[in-house]
Amino acid sequence: MKNQAAKIFFIVMLCIVIISGTVAVIKDGGKDKPSKVTESTTLAEESTTQEAKPAVSVNFLSVGDNLIHDGIYEQANRRAGGNGYDFSLCYENIAEKVSAADVATINQETIIAKSYQPSGYPLFNSPHEVGDEIVKVGFDVIAMANNHMIDKGAKGLAEAIEYWDSQPVTRTGAYKNNDDLYKVEYIESNGMKIGLVGVTQYTNGLSLPADSELKIIYSADEDVIKTKIENAKKECDMVLVNVHWGNEYQTTPTDDQRNLAKKMANWGADVIIGHHPHVIQPVEFITRDDGTKVLVAFSLGNFISQQNTPARVVGGMLTYTVTKNYDTNTLEISNVVFNPTVTHYVRGVDDVRVYLLSQYNDTLAAKQASRLSQSNFSVSYINDFVSGIIDPQFLNK
Repeated sequence: MKNQAAKIFFIVMLCIVIISGTVAVIKDGGKDKPSKVTESTTLAEESTTQEAKPAVSVNFLSVGDNLIHDGIYEQANRRAGGNGYDFSLCYENIAEKVSAADVATINQETIIAKSYQPSGYPLFNSPHEVGDEIVKVGFDVIAMANNHMIDKGAKGLAEAIEYWDSQPVTRTGAYKNNDDLYKVEYIESNGMKIGLVGVTQYTNGLSLPADSELKIIYSADEDVIKTKIENAKKECDMVLVNVHWGNEYQTTPTDDQRNLAKKMANWGADVIIGHHPHVIQPVEFITRDDGTKVLVAFSLGNFISQQNTPARVVGGMLTYTVTKNYDTNTLEISNVVFNPTVTHYVRGVDDVRVYLLSQYNDTLAAKQASRLSQSNFSVSYINDFVSGIIDPQFLNK
């Protein structure tokens, strides 16, 4: 019995020692370093902190139709001494403003097809030097979808696509083939991926040959537009649409413009920049069905041209900031400012250039008045015209 009692006592004491040692290990572990559970949680928290992307903002600048009439390229040829084309005078006044933007967009109204001679209205073709110049000035996105995009047929459009693809810019609105059409177009800035879509309502009754692989998105192709916008929305942080629409010389958007704008907004467009009327139209925020605000500029008018009425020499340079909050997956569009521009020309072959209205003055306006058959053309006249169309909240005070 004594031997059995001794064995029992020994076993009990051994268990006490083992248990005490285990407790000591646990206590030491808790005191001197985090347990494995705590350590894993901390690493997960650190990983989440590292992966959280801060909000980013991109400053945009958009302008209207770069409409190169023959007098403009003739001026450029004269400035180059008859050998090539120098378009620097046209854009020198606004170059600093354009280059300051993170992303600058422009509608290239006239085709650039190298195997064709330069030509003006009605079937335009421009020297490649005008493209070189707007790239140099600082434009990043070239909208190709417009009513003059097949003025030189399929060959001319293919050459224009090839030209823009050779430049450090992103084209939108003209496509080499079906694969190119459905590829998500985008540009990146400040870590934000910006999806692009380009659409036109017209091509002046011209069409591509049935056997051409080239693709154009017409405003009537709503299924294609919807797919393009939705695909861009899935892959990108925001979607910017350039659309050529509306009635020429009309400062009021049509019902078709408004209806398509609302549809594109609901499909996922965040900013819609309009072209074609050759005059300015309103800038507005429209509301998606989910309550989100979408910025729409129905028409920014002519950026440069030789059209000769007061309304057609006044254009708009729209600046706006888009901020992406990755925590809430939301966009904010702020700092929207419509800066009026003026295409100034008097003689027509050696003085065509773009001014910001803030750079313009009554002396220049008086020189241009006779050209425009508008005796009271002045800075005040332009301000009155612009303020009658653009909501005061968007005008630079």
